[in-house]
Amino acid sequence: MRPYRNHLAFYHTNGSLDWGSLLCATDMASSLVSRTHLTPRPAAAASTASPCSARFAVRRRRGLVGGVRCQAQASDMDGHYMRRCVELARKAAGHTSPNPMVGCVVVRDGRVVGEGFHPKAGQPHAEVFALRDAGDLAENATAYVSLEPCNHYGRTPPCTEALINAKVKDVVVGMTDPNPIVASKGIERLRSAGIDVRLCVDEEASCRKLNEAYIHRMLTGKAFATLRTTLSMNGVVINQIGSGADQPEGYYSQLLKEYDGVIISSNFAKTNTLPVSREAGAKQPLYIIIAQCENSQLNIPFLKEERAAEAVVLSDSPITVEPAGVDVLVLDQMNLDAILQLLAQRGLCSVLVDFREAGGGIASLLNNFQDDKLVQKVVVELLPVWAVSKGPSDLAFGGSQSFPLKDVEHSEVNGSVLLQGYV
Repeated sequence: MRPYRNHLAFYHTNGSLDWGSLLCATDMASSLVSRTHLTPRPAAAASTASPCSARFAVRRRRGLVGGVRCQAQASDMDGHYMRRCVELARKAAGHTSPNPMVGCVVVRDGRVVGEGFHPKAGQPHAEVFALRDAGDLAENATAYVSLEPCNHYGRTPPCTEALINAKVKDVVVGMTDPNPIVASKGIERLRSAGIDVRLCVDEEASCRKLNEAYIHRMLTGKAFATLRTTLSMNGVVINQIGSGADQPEGYYSQLLKEYDGVIISSNFAKTNTLPVSREAGAKQPLYIIIAQCENSQLNIPFLKEERAAEAVVLSDSPITVEPAGVDVLVLDQMNLDAILQLLAQRGLCSVLVDFREAGGGIASLLNNFQDDKLVQKVVVELLPVWAVSKGPSDLAFGGSQSFPLKDVEHSEVNGSVLLQGYV
């Protein structure tokens, strides 16, 4: 069947879901940032010699074979320690914007002597914490960092100088920094100080995924947007979250922890409790409330006055909001492009567009999100219920033609099916 035009690609003309299209859309997403001119160590596969022939060759050319083996082993270990950097960096998910998440591991003589991660904007960077942890053992050690060290003075001193002063011997970076203030300048500074710098090719993709929102903001000047919705078995948008999804370790609770903001409609804000992450130590997202064609007053009953600073109302006309203290911005143009630029300017790297109801203000924002490259990811929860539908589909937006989602993943959680993929 031909997909229904103006729909996400997983709908047939009769409104039913084409899960086959979703589960087959597994093209790899294109890289957001080009690699810098680093010289990576050759991977183990670069050597065509078998272990047997290598043992014979060592008698003739011990230096060459020994070098190949050491390079292969170094590549394996680089990947191991870089994965640990990513693991450390994720500890600060939801806390670092507008900064990226970064982890650092200091290794000397095959032993980890220091670890650290960037906890929040304004705090020291990952390299500083790791070097403090290592102390004097950082000298002649190798520092692994998931993102190129900075070389400029901001709210904190440059990490390149910290590494140089600690007298590290090597630095392995997971990826170059797309921030034009950095953009390979950190690598150049380290090399000029006599420090060997190399790229961990095997884990570059995982380092990019870690900071996909930060990268997107740097390259486009807009917040990274993820569209989330819940569907019934017959494809109707429903204002419901699956069992356990909003509890600790539930997917929805984790999304709210990881994203800097969540876009909701004024109708939802007037009649529902506001979404809250229940993850330990979570920083709650900024509530971005879309108020279109509202009366002169908007009451948000479930937002307490002491938490008014945690919300912002975007309106197409002047409006009074209760409780007092909520920031109100009247936009000349109420469209997703302008909103994402505004959020990026306010320091948000990522935003969750929480689509809970058919029609309404949020639906109009999403009319051409694929054509205009405004939404980067889609998360759909399918619940085992059959809902009354007013039409063939409630997701009649997205663009002028059907399109496949990329890198689609699916899982079953408490009887619901969770699908997510990149636009």
